[in-house]
Amino acid sequence: MLLAANIVIALVALLHVYFLVLEMFLWTRPAGRKAFGLSVEQAESTKVLAANQGLYNGFLAAGLVWGLALGAAGTPQKLFFLGCVLIAGLYGAATASRKILFIQGLPAAIGLALVALG
Repeated sequence: MLLAANIVIALVALLHVYFLVLEMFLWTRPAGRKAFGLSVEQAESTKVLAANQGLYNGFLAAGLVWGLALGAAGTPQKLFFLGCVLIAGLYGAATASRKILFIQGLPAAIGLALVALG
């Protein structure tokens, strides 16, 4: 169970690194605009906010990697950062797009369940 939990946690961390790249570096480029369904004007007017959001996604990824690096002693960090990701996914689903629940919230919930069972 521990191996499965760590694999899911690593995937959640990689997903948040991907979000960081999209939001901080690709927001105004075609890939970023396509991922978020933005016009050129929308992307330009929100790029500072997106970069800030990307930075927070980077912190989530760093926290998950920290938990993984600590091994068994990293369980509290894993639970905390997965919980943060789950809450962000729930909030995003309620305020922005239901798709966020499945892209961000569900993987975090699976990770939390696996850590709890491990």
